[in-house]
Amino acid sequence: MSEMSSQSVTVEAPAADVSALVIDLEGYPQWSSAIKSVEVHERDSSGRATKATVKIEAGVLKDRATLSYDYSKAPAEISFSLDDADLMTEMSGSYAIKDNGDDTTTVTYSLHVEVSMPVPEMMRKKAEMSTIELALGQLKKKIEG
Repeated sequence: MSEMSSQSVTVEAPAADVSALVIDLEGYPQWSSAIKSVEVHERDSSGRATKATVKIEAGVLKDRATLSYDYSKAPAEISFSLDDADLMTEMSGSYAIKDNGDDTTTVTYSLHVEVSMPVPEMMRKKAEMSTIELALGQLKKKIEG
């Protein structure tokens, strides 16, 4: 497996607010242009989505993915992995949320995607990075107002 692509951004908001935004999967279509819809299938005892189907339109990638979410390291990290998709054979990633102690938070988004058709590694990596950059930029805009 190839290594994950990753990038960080610092946002002007407390870590708890960032964590709440990342955990609210059903709210993603309101601020993430790549996420068109989210249907939650299962929740944990805290009401957080543990399995959801996400309709994704990220550049040339258009897919419907059922993802499992892991909160075992929350609120410092929320991770996800692919259960099923139409085109993708692998999709895993995480949001690492670090409180900087001054009402700012560093968010690191890591992502790894593989698709069922052959794609040169350089193009795959470039698509991952553009997806990450867009997601972090939109997260920052949403949380900072």
